[in-house]
Amino acid sequence: MHELPQQLANGLILGAMYGLIAIGYTMVYGIVQLINFAHGEIFMIGGFGAYTVWTLLPDGSSLAAVIPLMILGGILCSVLVGTAAERFAYRPLRGAPRLAPLITAIGLSLFLQQLVWAFYPDAKSDISFPQFHGDPFHVLGATVQRGDLFVIIAAPVCMLALGWFVNRTRSGRGMQATAQDPDTAKLMGINTDRIIVMAFAIGAAFAAIAAVGYGLHNGQIGFKMGFLMGLKAFTAAVLGGIGNLYGAMLGGLVLGIAESLATGYMGDVPGMDLFGGGAWKDVWAFVLLIVVLLIRPQGLLGERVADRA
Repeated sequence: MHELPQQLANGLILGAMYGLIAIGYTMVYGIVQLINFAHGEIFMIGGFGAYTVWTLLPDGSSLAAVIPLMILGGILCSVLVGTAAERFAYRPLRGAPRLAPLITAIGLSLFLQQLVWAFYPDAKSDISFPQFHGDPFHVLGATVQRGDLFVIIAAPVCMLALGWFVNRTRSGRGMQATAQDPDTAKLMGINTDRIIVMAFAIGAAFAAIAAVGYGLHNGQIGFKMGFLMGLKAFTAAVLGGIGNLYGAMLGGLVLGIAESLATGYMGDVPGMDLFGGGAWKDVWAFVLLIVVLLIRPQGLLGERVADRA
C-alpha cells in the first residue's frame, strides 16, 4: 500500500497525456464522424516540432525560459499538418463511403512516420528530449519529477479553456450546431468547413501539448511514438464516450490509472505473476476497454459533443 500514491501519480500523469490526445479523436468524430487514425502521428510531429525549436536555440538556454517557444513550435507544426490533412486528404472524401477516409487515415499515418524519419535520420532510435534539472517534488507520498508538472498543469488548463470556448463563444456554438446537424447549420449561415478545420486544429494543438509532456516525462521522443500513444488515446476516447469532450479526458485518466495499477500490482496477485510488469501494461488497457464496453457500450459518459449545447 505504501506504493499506492506513487502508482496513482504515475497513472494521473499518463492519463493526462492520453486525455489530451483523445480530445482530438473525439472532436473530429463528434463533428464529422471520422476516426482520424493519423492523429497519433500529428501528436508525434508536435514533439518533433518542439524538439526542433530547442535545437535552433543557443546552447545553454534555460529550458524553463524557452519551454513556451517549444510549445508554440510544436503546436504550429501539429496544427499545420492537421489542417492540411483535413483539407487535402479528408475533405475530398467527405461524401465517400466511410471505409475510404479510414484507409486514407492509415496511409497518412504511415506517410507521416516516414516523412519524419527522412528529415531526422537520428530518429531511427529515440532522440533525447531536454529535461528540467533539480530535485523532484514529494506530494502526499508520491514523487513527481519537475517535467511531469507540465502535463499535470496543462491538462486541466486546456480542458477549462476548451469548455469555455465550446460553451461560451460563437465559434464553439457553431461547432455544436455542426455536430448536431451540419446541413441545417449550413442553412443557418454557419461556415461548416471552417468549423471542421477548427476542430482539427484544436485537436492537433492539444496533441502537441501532450507531446511536449511526453518528451519531458520520458526524456526521449521517436518517430514511432505516435502509433501506440494514438491507439491508447483512441481507446480512452471510446472508453469515455466517443464524441464527448469531457469523456475523452475522463477516459484518459481512467485508462492511465488502471494501466499504472495493473503494472504495479498485478504481478503480486497469486497466480497472476505472469501478467504483471511493464510487458503487459498495453494489454490491460484494452482489457479495461472491453469490460467497460460490455457493461456500458456507449462509454462512461456516452454523449456526443452536440449534446452539450
